[in-house]
Amino acid sequence: MATTIFIPRLAVSMTEGTITEWLARDGDTVSAGQPLYRLETDKTDAEIESPASGILRIEAEPGEALEVGTPIGEIE
Repeated sequence: MATTIFIPRLAVSMTEGTITEWLARDGDTVSAGQPLYRLETDKTDAEIESPASGILRIEAEPGEALEVGTPIGEIE
């Protein structure tokens, strides 16, 4: 069963974030807890960890502002 990756809410007032860099490539095998991508908001820049282990499928490219809760990929 695949695990969907969403833009997380890092603060109560956060409404959107921008992926600045994927730290793994589409098709890579990733482990739960491994840094997966960098997310920039109006107040912070953070590395977001993988929520599961498996094969990464990326659905969002760096540079676009995305709303909290937007699916950006999945781990199969």
